[in-house]
Amino acid sequence: MNDLKPSEYRVLRGDEIVQLLAREPSLHELLGGDCSTWRVRDVADGNINAVYLVDGAAGGVCVKQALPWLRVAGDSWPLPIERAVFEDAYMRRIEPIVGALAPRWLHFDPVMHVIVMERLEPHVILRQGLIKGRVFPDAARAVADYVAAACFHTSDLANGFERKYEDLALFSRNVALQRITLDLVFTEPYIEAARNHWVEPWLDGWAASLRNDLALKTVVARHRLHYLTHAQALIHGDLHSGSVMVTERDTRVIDGEFAALGPIGFDLGAFIGNLLLAWYSKAGDAVVPSGSTYRQWILDQAVVFWQRFDQQFRSHWSGHVASNDAYPPSHFASAAGQARLALIQRDYVARIFDDMLAYAAIKMIRRIVGFAQVADFLAIEDLRKRALAQAGALALARDLLLHPHRFPGIAALVDAAPRYECVGLDPDLSRRA
Repeated sequence: MNDLKPSEYRVLRGDEIVQLLAREPSLHELLGGDCSTWRVRDVADGNINAVYLVDGAAGGVCVKQALPWLRVAGDSWPLPIERAVFEDAYMRRIEPIVGALAPRWLHFDPVMHVIVMERLEPHVILRQGLIKGRVFPDAARAVADYVAAACFHTSDLANGFERKYEDLALFSRNVALQRITLDLVFTEPYIEAARNHWVEPWLDGWAASLRNDLALKTVVARHRLHYLTHAQALIHGDLHSGSVMVTERDTRVIDGEFAALGPIGFDLGAFIGNLLLAWYSKAGDAVVPSGSTYRQWILDQAVVFWQRFDQQFRSHWSGHVASNDAYPPSHFASAAGQARLALIQRDYVARIFDDMLAYAAIKMIRRIVGFAQVADFLAIEDLRKRALAQAGALALARDLLLHPHRFPGIAALVDAAPRYECVGLDPDLSRRA
């Protein structure tokens, strides 16, 4: 078999993937046997990568190659393959922090921009499991643990500024994917953009209302600026339900190519916003009837998620005795200092909560009237029912942004969600919710 030689990047075929793996002794040993018998399966589910599972006599791996274009757009939307460098760097940075909450990292090929990681089976993508009405008892808790650990230990609360600046110097170069976030999440849903789409004609009024709401766009702009300027911690950057793989007993966070230094609430908002989208999607879902206790379970997971993050983040902070440049332990060593630090922690986490709600709302809007719709709603075949379900999510998102004082805690958020469910397709009438 001919070895792959260092050369210009190219999209690999199945046999070339086998060659690449066979060249690495550790991977050959892990897969085992004659490499000509290895089986390659295409399992790509997203828009920007090729993903394969490779099985050998002794085991299997997952292989991910960054593609030079968006899968659904081809050459018309080129993407830099260097994003794989940042995903590799992110996973290596957080692996010692989050442990088994992420897949085990095995290899990175900088020529072909291929990542090789632990094969996760019988795991499924959380979003697909939610669509099918499956219960994953530990998923929300585990994702909260992931964010609490990864973000605390890459923040100024746990490090001297030198380590923080090392992360900033590296991940600030991940500009192409940050541009995608700024355009698709924060900007295009509020203007006329070719990539936007929604359920026409049912949500035409909603789309126009979002474009014409200056107060709303002002709030979104404030949070866009906050995203750009608040380098609070190293964040995953795309932590939705499609970036989590689960079984009933195990949860792993994947797909860290959008990693950046940013606000902690952005990761939290992405996840809880997707839980809310899943909840609203069940209103018109024949798989799980609207009166099902499954919907209540989804809302319960939003509560579990926030409460667990709050608990774990403060626990990491309280148990961290190493020096840092934010709140040096030497300043708070006395009993009075410890009491003051507890107040500081409470206020710090409260601001994260406020950020989470805003970013959740922005993520929800983006997934309904922007590019890349979520599969949760696509499962509703009746377009009017789909639009009605989405209108409820849009109404909640709008109020989260314009009236955040109405949501002083996680209980207020989940209690409010059902009130927006039947607001209808007229965005002006929905303001009475």
